[in-house]
Amino acid sequence: MKQDDLGPVVSSAHLAQGNFPEISEFEFGLTLAHNAFQRWVVRCMATAGYPGLTALEVLVLHSVYHRDRPKRLSDLCLVLNIEDTHLVNYAVKKLSRAGLVAEGRQGKEKTVAATEAGAAACQRYREIRDSLLLGAVGELGVEAEQVTRLAALLRLMSGQYDQAARAATTY
Repeated sequence: MKQDDLGPVVSSAHLAQGNFPEISEFEFGLTLAHNAFQRWVVRCMATAGYPGLTALEVLVLHSVYHRDRPKRLSDLCLVLNIEDTHLVNYAVKKLSRAGLVAEGRQGKEKTVAATEAGAAACQRYREIRDSLLLGAVGELGVEAEQVTRLAALLRLMSGQYDQAARAATTY
C-alpha cells in the first residue's frame, strides 16, 4: 500500500471529508508544530537559567525585549495576537516578580521594559537556540526562502482563522 492510498495525514478524518482536505493536513501540522514549539520555548528558557516560565511568559519576554524599548500591554497583545489581555498582564506580573521586566508608565498607559537580567536571559536563549535548533535546521537543507514563504503563509492563514472566528461569533 502506497502512502497516497492512505489519504491525507490528519488528526480528524471527519474534517478532511469536505472541501479542501489539505486544510486538515495543514491544521494537523500546525497542531504538532504549535505543541513542539511551546515545549521548545519552555525548555530552552529553562536551559538559559529560567525554569518555571510558561511558553507565553517566554514569548512575552522576547516581545518586551524586541528592539530594546518599552512596550504597552495593548501592543504586546496585538503583536502576539492574544485577545485576553489578562493573560499577558499575568505573564508581565510573573516576569516582573522574576526580575526580568520592569513595569512603568507612559502617560496613562502601562509599559513594560526588559531589565538587564531579562536582556541577559533573552541573549542566553538566543545562544542556546543558535546552537541546538538553528544548526540542526541548517543541516536539513531547508532554504531560507522556503522558511520565509512558510512564515508568510502562516501569517495569512492566521488572518483567515481570525475572520472565521469573528464570523462564528456572529453566527
